[in-house]
Amino acid sequence: MNSSRTRIKKQVKKHIPKDWLCELRILYRLTKETIHDVHRTGIVNIVIITTMAAILTIFGSFFRSALSISSFAHELGNVLEISVYLKENADVNVTKSRIKEFEHVENVTVIPKASSWANLKREMDLPDIENPLPDTLHVKVDKPENIEQVFKNVKQLSSVEDMSYAQDLAKKIEALNHIVNTITIFVVIIMAILTITIINNTIQLVIQSRKDEIEIMRLMGVSNWYIRFPLIMQGAFYGFSGAVIALVPLNFVQNGLNNMHQFFMVPAPLHAQTFVIAVMFSMAILFGAGGSFLCIKKHLQV
Repeated sequence: MNSSRTRIKKQVKKHIPKDWLCELRILYRLTKETIHDVHRTGIVNIVIITTMAAILTIFGSFFRSALSISSFAHELGNVLEISVYLKENADVNVTKSRIKEFEHVENVTVIPKASSWANLKREMDLPDIENPLPDTLHVKVDKPENIEQVFKNVKQLSSVEDMSYAQDLAKKIEALNHIVNTITIFVVIIMAILTITIINNTIQLVIQSRKDEIEIMRLMGVSNWYIRFPLIMQGAFYGFSGAVIALVPLNFVQNGLNNMHQFFMVPAPLHAQTFVIAVMFSMAILFGAGGSFLCIKKHLQV
């Protein structure tokens, strides 16, 4: 019965010509209703928006810091190289070609033993003896987490005498990246729970204060979305307002991180601040509107 009634409504709506002026009036009315609901909430608005701003500031600061730490880790990873020491009669060019074929290898630099010996003699007072140093290859890997795999592949070559790299540093970089990413995800989850809980309680109060009015609108046959829309917009408004306020402390965090990048001469992530702001506003509005929508489905049977 309900399905046939819904189908008839849809068929009737298809044949009703759209009045765009009427649509604009409805949108205007819904916007006014949203503003009225926000005004009716009173001083509670300040508490909600301030709390939202604090949550978003924590999220934005962690997210922006995570991008900077990843940038530092990437730069340190680029410095990491595997030093490959060849056997006495090994063919340097053949070994270089073999290593370049391995996955994750970006570049291979040849350091002839004559050059190494000449540099060492300039730095130290050495006796006039035969060069004891081997030919060396410096292998650059694309990412720090792939250095162990490349190390094992190169070690299997018969022309390789010995190898070395800053293994502890590589592991610390990988662990740091993992910790920062985990903390950022954890903060996002906490932010979502807190935001939805706060918005849920607020919209519940609005629904209770408008209970009779909503019941009258339902009896008059007002569309469900006409009732829902102002409440969802109110949640989105709280998220947006909190994000605007969170821009102030986030700007201080951005300046501090930029100074740190300049001090260590490490380039800052490209468009990092713009990306963080875009994500922060998107999540704030989404969680705000989502919290309202969940509350409506729970406490309002429309």
